[in-house]
Amino acid sequence: MKAARNTTAGGSAGPEFAVLQAGGRQLRVATWKAIQPHPVRPSRPILFFNGIGANIEVMSPLADWFPDRDLITFDMPGVGGSPKPVIPYRPCTMAWTAARLLDQLGYEKADVMGVSWGGGLAQQFAFQHPKRTGRLVLAATSAGVIMAPGDIRALSKMADPKRYVDPQFMRRNFETLYGGETVGSDGHIGRISPPSRTGYLFQLGAMAGWTSVPFLPFVKAPTLVMMGDSDPIVPLVNGKFLKALIPNSRLEIIADGGHLFLVTKAAESAPLIRSFLDAPDANERGRSRKAA
Repeated sequence: MKAARNTTAGGSAGPEFAVLQAGGRQLRVATWKAIQPHPVRPSRPILFFNGIGANIEVMSPLADWFPDRDLITFDMPGVGGSPKPVIPYRPCTMAWTAARLLDQLGYEKADVMGVSWGGGLAQQFAFQHPKRTGRLVLAATSAGVIMAPGDIRALSKMADPKRYVDPQFMRRNFETLYGGETVGSDGHIGRISPPSRTGYLFQLGAMAGWTSVPFLPFVKAPTLVMMGDSDPIVPLVNGKFLKALIPNSRLEIIADGGHLFLVTKAAESAPLIRSFLDAPDANERGRSRKAA
């Protein structure tokens, strides 16, 4: 693996980038290494699945939330620095590919996090690879085609390619597109790199007809579902539906949170996620009680 380490302006370690071959695909992968190890116990790495058409840089601020954890993510085929896809793929094949990436990077188990489109892939990974999934975080996402649809105005703006190539279009329509507050929108817009047409269409096609409803009752990982109450793309009721189907789950609602509440409501979102991921697992609580 050829990787180059960068450094952020604040002096913390930046991502190591590499192009890896997995599942017959070349993918641009980024890994942020922990810079503040947990004082008591090693923390699991986080495997992050991004939203549709979103490149690695869009989610890079998340790394600052978890200085004690390694963070792994990758550009989907035809997005960011990953080459255009040659053949279509499905969530099950990309979940398998993500597991192969973990193998190459030397990680046996990870906490899994997904936002929007990536939340569907995170659900698939957790079901498909239960022994490799610690905890699961699902943000602004749904169960696939079985969902309450979003606002038609927001969905029509989503379909306009200008949102990737025209920063002014994004600024003018940010609230209509994503709802909630617009804090941090300029930084988000500046990190966007437009996906290839093929890459975007293949991402859309991957989820065509897909739903997690049949397997969600069998997801074993402790799960945090996070939804914004002002999300025009994935309405709050979808999070309540996920919470009802996933056995060991809880729902956190971000007040005035739009579809990008991880960006615009980072001060509220980050502590909730950290607290959930840092909570001891059932076997650790059992050992603590025995020791007492």
